[in-house]
Amino acid sequence: MSSLLQLLNAKGYHRIKFALISTNHLELVVAVNSIEGRFILDTGASSSCIGFDSVAHFELEAEDSDIKAAGAGAVNMLTQVSTKNELTIGTWRKRKIDFVLFDLKHVNQALEEHNAKKVHGILGADVLKKGKAVIDYSKKNLYLK
Repeated sequence: MSSLLQLLNAKGYHRIKFALISTNHLELVVAVNSIEGRFILDTGASSSCIGFDSVAHFELEAEDSDIKAAGAGAVNMLTQVSTKNELTIGTWRKRKIDFVLFDLKHVNQALEEHNAKKVHGILGADVLKKGKAVIDYSKKNLYLK
């Protein structure tokens, strides 16, 4: 019987290792516009997000948005959008990726309270769908095509 790795390699998937941090979140190092950052992988997040405090870090162009963000105990948060960015995770790369920009202080505060490091953003279902994601929790691998 073939392993999951062999099967997905044969189908053109890229394997990306992730870490399981103290909060049981999945964490990845990714590059946005060729600049590295720390992101939580969140299958329940509909959109990928970057914190307002990381806009300059990733050299993003931000536009105002009418979208109100909600999640992780916060609701009706003001947002901006950054469009047409390049996202690289391991050897997988996609262009024209959009990010919702909003205040991630509440997320980072919760992480720090559990002795976890701050993150720049959250990878959501939008990216996972584009990459036809497969997550192997036992081996801590994310596969993207």
